[in-house]
Amino acid sequence: MTRRQWMAIATCTLSGAILPPRLLAAQREHSPDLEARISHVISQYERQGFHRTGTDVDRRSGDWLYEEVIRIGLTPERESFELNRVDPGECHVLIGNRRIEGLPLFDGTFTDRIGIRGRLGPLGSDAEIGLVEAPPNTSAAGPLGDARRQLRHRGLICITRGGRPGLCPSNADFFLRPYGPPVLQVSSEESSFLSEQAQRNADVTLIAAVRRRPQKAFNVAAQITGKNPTLPPLVVMTPRSGWYACASERGGGIACWLELMRTFVAAEPARDVIFVASSGHELGHLGIDTFVERRPSIVSNSVGWIHLGANVGAAILPGSTTQGTTIQASDDEFEGLLGDAMTASDLRIGRRNSRGTIPGGEAEVVHRGGGRYVSVIGSNSLFHNPSDRGQEVVNVPEIARFAGAFGDLARTLIIRPRQVGR
Repeated sequence: MTRRQWMAIATCTLSGAILPPRLLAAQREHSPDLEARISHVISQYERQGFHRTGTDVDRRSGDWLYEEVIRIGLTPERESFELNRVDPGECHVLIGNRRIEGLPLFDGTFTDRIGIRGRLGPLGSDAEIGLVEAPPNTSAAGPLGDARRQLRHRGLICITRGGRPGLCPSNADFFLRPYGPPVLQVSSEESSFLSEQAQRNADVTLIAAVRRRPQKAFNVAAQITGKNPTLPPLVVMTPRSGWYACASERGGGIACWLELMRTFVAAEPARDVIFVASSGHELGHLGIDTFVERRPSIVSNSVGWIHLGANVGAAILPGSTTQGTTIQASDDEFEGLLGDAMTASDLRIGRRNSRGTIPGGEAEVVHRGGGRYVSVIGSNSLFHNPSDRGQEVVNVPEIARFAGAFGDLARTLIIRPRQVGR
């Protein structure tokens, strides 16, 4: 991907405790309407552009989601937070007459506009610049994580290995605590050339120059007030920011989030149901962390959290393989509730996190706070890929089934007894 292509993408603009059975049946019978809504929401979302936190697209996308919540009948809030946004400048590798554009890790260090010059070599060699390959979101683990901590090389070039060719960046999990040498992420399409140059210990110049800009971003939050607001609330969360257009990565979660709202807005649930769509996902979950910090007791004093994670209903594209959906849960009971709801909706479970595993995504903040949660993360060959756009990358009927499963699960949690302990 060239810097021109990167900038083109980045600036692209564009009533009782349980629902009555007759209403539930009516909802199931009108699945074409449900699927049409889901398709429309995802289309609108992905056409907005590059959903990077704190950008114009991120703000417009948040405003759009705010208006969608109003249309459902709730009064949403924009809950803002501050960040020091990273704006890539000159970010490339020069090898002889060849220039390879890239993107730095946002939780690493950076260079000036002159960059770092030295020999390119495999990890562990005495070359000034090391070459490594890594899938998205493994920047703190495996060979890349080790190289960042060991500081053996002055700089690193990381060939990103997504499910499809392209520059597939990793999230900046340590955005507020950057560490290690500068790391420039490049497309997997450059793998053969760079590997050959590393074997030859070619002279290279690595430039990862950025500007920091103080910015604000915001979460979109809303609440359905229950009949008994003294009961611990149910919280439903989904991220709304990320790399590129995120049609299949974020679209299914956002659509299900809105459908859950629609399901309960007129149902007069027994307890409060709190909804939050957070920005800052790709920057160490800044948005959900802020949401929790402003509500110190919300993790421990809730009946549970439903995390609509990445790749909900992502399509299985030709030539790709799938591991199914990973389910994450705080405890056996909650995992059983989620598994039963998915099975009833004909949704395959590919993997279950072992008990005590730190979950991926925003469910981490609930896990660390000792709260109860369920979380789903799907598999996706276009994860963090610039080609993650268009209706063909999502399975709308499957997303509709997910919406039904999450609705069934939410109804079960809403009518639980008062206690929240495990």
